[in-house]
Amino acid sequence: MEPRISMITLGVKDLDASTHFYAHGLGFPRRDSPPEVAFFPLNGTWLALFGRDDLAADAGVPARGSGFSGFALAHNVETEAAVDRILQQAVDAGGTLIKAAWKTEWGGYAGYFADPDGYLWEVAHNPHFWVGPPAGNGP
Repeated sequence: MEPRISMITLGVKDLDASTHFYAHGLGFPRRDSPPEVAFFPLNGTWLALFGRDDLAADAGVPARGSGFSGFALAHNVETEAAVDRILQQAVDAGGTLIKAAWKTEWGGYAGYFADPDGYLWEVAHNPHFWVGPPAGNGP
């Protein structure tokens, strides 16, 4: 298997609201897609939004669950100021600030927000290791 993630699909409760959050609130570019899904190309990988019940049915698992999902998405940026700006942008767009940005024990600066469905996003600046966008723009 080639070591890459080509698409991350989030099962969402309200597709229109989540699409608005990512497209208008966070400024993610949206591609034309069928009405039951929203696609956003993200510099080497794709984000897809799909109804939670439909995604669970597609995978053959129960749609209901609560609590910590066991993962967080991450967005790495070049400066501490960018961390603060993006966290505020997410909150202004309807996200929830989970953990305000702080100086980390590893010498970086990071904070967390949740999207309208509770998916965690870490926004981080690591002065020792830049994880910028990869080359290409597709899965």
